[in-house]
Amino acid sequence: MRGPALLLALALGLDPAAAADRPPGVSTDPTQVRAGAYRLDPDHGKITWSLSHLGFSTYYGQITDVAGDATLDPRDPSRIRLTVTIGTGSVTGANPRLDAHLKAPEFFDTARFPTATFTATAVEPTSPATARVSGDLTLRGVTRTVAFDATFNQAGLHPVDKTYTVGFDGRAVVKRSDFGMDAYLPLLGDEVVVRLEGEFKAVE
Repeated sequence: MRGPALLLALALGLDPAAAADRPPGVSTDPTQVRAGAYRLDPDHGKITWSLSHLGFSTYYGQITDVAGDATLDPRDPSRIRLTVTIGTGSVTGANPRLDAHLKAPEFFDTARFPTATFTATAVEPTSPATARVSGDLTLRGVTRTVAFDATFNQAGLHPVDKTYTVGFDGRAVVKRSDFGMDAYLPLLGDEVVVRLEGEFKAVE
């Protein structure tokens, strides 16, 4: 694979008939991605998190205020850039009482730390379909190196807004205690599974 952040190729054994169902101008070949600047579509850039709840269940929530900028170049991996800003006040567990608790000092402390940031520092291909993206995550005023596994889905003209779009998914595991978020350990899980959704629009 040429562009480590681009992440997917036709050689995954995709059914040609299924590929034919894609909209015209859409490709799953990462080497065909247009080099240039991209911006995350705020309507399709969300973080879904989950952790163990007292060992009885896995609890899920989301963070919906996510902004990001990327520079992609399938021919020159050294030029790949990714920066993300997260509005911590958008954290939700789909329960008003829990939402208020998540924003309190025990957890995200959104009054003091209204944003978190991630800046990629390295992208390492792990297969034709995936790459490992490492970077600096700053949360609650603490910066740690974290990494996520990214998968390139497809790129091409979006059938709705006709904008050139590149789509990715991602997954990471983050220890909340690394960022001073150690309330109710070990009853509540320390490891938080983070799933990422991103559609990046070309910046003309």
